[in-house]
Amino acid sequence: MYQRHILGKIGENIAIKYLENNGYKIVDKNFECRQGEIDIIAKEKNELVIIEVKTRKSLEYGNPVDAVDKNKRKHIYKVAEYYLYIKKLENMYVRFDVIEIYVKNKKAYINHIKNIIN
Repeated sequence: MYQRHILGKIGENIAIKYLENNGYKIVDKNFECRQGEIDIIAKEKNELVIIEVKTRKSLEYGNPVDAVDKNKRKHIYKVAEYYLYIKKLENMYVRFDVIEIYVKNKKAYINHIKNIIN
């Protein structure tokens, strides 16, 4: 497995623990289809939350959320539409979040950005 993929999986596991500690219920993770992938799908109260996790060791290439550009958001939205369709959840309220994970000296810093796609 590539170093980048290992870092990504570490970030997703950190994000899952963070979400569970904050009252979210994990519904699905790493959902894939032709249009792309959703890292984490969770429920918070009556909302289904689609979460993109971005993990970095340095800010040399910008903040992790910067990687969730217009094109990436479009793919996430399309995958979410398909997920909602196949799970028969089309009438559910959906929110799109990004969780930034910055790993340095074996410590993780988390920034949870809610409603990234309107």
